[in-house]
Amino acid sequence: MRRIKTALCYSGLLLAGLMSAAGAQTNTVRIGVITSLSGSAAESGAQMKAGIETYLRVHGDTVAGKKLEILYRDDTGPQPDVARRLTTELITRDHADIIAGFIFTPNALAAAGVVDQAKKPMIVMNAATSVVTTRSPYIARISYTIPQSVKPLAEWAYKTGSRRVFSLVSDYGPGLDAENWFSKTFIGLGGQITGSVRVPITSVDYSAYLQRIKDEKPDAIHVFLPNGQPMVSFMKAYREKGLDKAGIRFLGGEGWADEDVLTAGGDAMLGIYTAGFYSFSRPGSENEKFLEEFAKTVGGRYKPNFLSVSAYDGMALIARTLLKTHGNPEGAAFMEALKGYSATSPRGTVAIDPATRDIVQTIYIRRIDKQAAGKYVATEIDRYDAVKDPGK
Repeated sequence: MRRIKTALCYSGLLLAGLMSAAGAQTNTVRIGVITSLSGSAAESGAQMKAGIETYLRVHGDTVAGKKLEILYRDDTGPQPDVARRLTTELITRDHADIIAGFIFTPNALAAAGVVDQAKKPMIVMNAATSVVTTRSPYIARISYTIPQSVKPLAEWAYKTGSRRVFSLVSDYGPGLDAENWFSKTFIGLGGQITGSVRVPITSVDYSAYLQRIKDEKPDAIHVFLPNGQPMVSFMKAYREKGLDKAGIRFLGGEGWADEDVLTAGGDAMLGIYTAGFYSFSRPGSENEKFLEEFAKTVGGRYKPNFLSVSAYDGMALIARTLLKTHGNPEGAAFMEALKGYSATSPRGTVAIDPATRDIVQTIYIRRIDKQAAGKYVATEIDRYDAVKDPGK
């Protein structure tokens, strides 16, 4: 009975908020952005916010006669209940027309039911587990999916000689996606997964795992870990245990080419291979312009990473779609106008698959090198164009 009353109360609150919002006459489109502004993922949230602010500073905050107003909300980290509450408040109390952001998959999934009931567009700027966009027809994703980057990595690994790979991933949704798609792809090509281990998401000591891997003598290790310090800790242990000298090459996904990871990891990062859609060192005039403008936004304190470019592109997607709807953010009209979206980005050409509302983009295979000036960079050595999410 209590659950029924709670659901009715929630529905009534949502309906009241929607009616109030519908009655308000405004020349403003309010975009509620849910990200991490504090807690362990605050640096990721700062990247996302800086990408949004860079877009607005370069392109302006007016589209089709409507002013874009950004309402930032702090989820404090992977907190699904907090994300659900913030989404509800943004829609019912703050009259947000569009919901965006989401570093973490659990938070995006928690918000999905709210936007689905409210029929509000939701633009995912990270949250990379494949299933996210299947939870509502009002969700589109401009970042990437784990299978989208892992499948090309497995294909490249086999193409370049790996035959026996050990898999190590963090034990949560994206890690399980990474394990599944790398293994399935690699085995399908004729390779062997010699072993696999799922480590707690809070792990920072990988020594015991790496000794086991070294003893099994694979020719490569495939790794998926959360961004930041876990990656740095792992790479230092990888070198200390001598896996590089044993000829076990490293295969990772997005995040390993970020400036903070490269700087903190130092020479431990040299020679590793990663697959992803963006690194600050990628060539091209679009990225050069983005780097210059991003530096102005953050005062040159740090380089952009994949989160900031996704947020930048997310704002471009919202603005272009509002132009097509003549400023109308209503859910059905917005999602229909979003179909067929294609644009040039600092990461290359991006598009939205109209069938899945997920991104189509180039995945780059990169090697970490050290420049003469002592800076660590990701060098693109191969590419897979127009990659869709294989999970769908």
